[in-house]
Amino acid sequence: MTEYRPRLTIDEYNLVAEHRRRKSCVLVIGDLHSPFIKEGYLEFCLYIQKKYNTTETLFIGDIVDNHASSFFESDPDGLSAGEELNLAEHKIQNWARAFPKAKVTIGNHDNIPGRKVFSSGVSKRLLKDPGVVLGVNWDFAEDFIIDGVQYVHGTGKKARMRAKEEMYSIVQGHYHSESYIEYYVGPDRKIFAMQIGSGVDRRSYAMAYGRNFKKPHLNVGVVVDGTLPILEYMKL
Repeated sequence: MTEYRPRLTIDEYNLVAEHRRRKSCVLVIGDLHSPFIKEGYLEFCLYIQKKYNTTETLFIGDIVDNHASSFFESDPDGLSAGEELNLAEHKIQNWARAFPKAKVTIGNHDNIPGRKVFSSGVSKRLLKDPGVVLGVNWDFAEDFIIDGVQYVHGTGKKARMRAKEEMYSIVQGHYHSESYIEYYVGPDRKIFAMQIGSGVDRRSYAMAYGRNFKKPHLNVGVVVDGTLPILEYMKL
């Protein structure tokens, strides 16, 4: 595995030193859609983890794509559902070795098997835990709250809308071609909305639906002490 090691400026070194004095620093990894992950994205995430000396890792959802099992049309020349899952699991193992402990918000693509089971009238109790299926020791949930910030995959609403409606600092993914940080200040509080991009390979057949849209934002998020959101973009 090639190490991702761009040079740091003096200002960046000072920024890293400041962050290392902080108590909490969450690395937020964008949608992976394994096995259709952008080459070099793992190395980039490891570099950002080291740069900020992050204390927690959170995957913002859609860690697997489940293209062959989709409710929409799938590529007839693509991998079968079993082949895709095997390859997705193989690639996720690389991430599990890099980040043995992590939290994962469940995305709409992660939940395709559950939706299929539900629509078939079968009890979800018969479903395996995602961690068991992928062979990882990660904590899966619909959302997490860390240092007063809610982390959610983001299906249905952009981060800015969710933050304004719930009056809560929000970090989310789901929208591959959009990323931003916005602050909202009231009489007695300040909150933020951070929209994360993704780590997908837009040239893969599973991403063909988005080829006429804006290019995906390849980045990760960092949240320091629940108050300072940062976006770091992968160099292409």
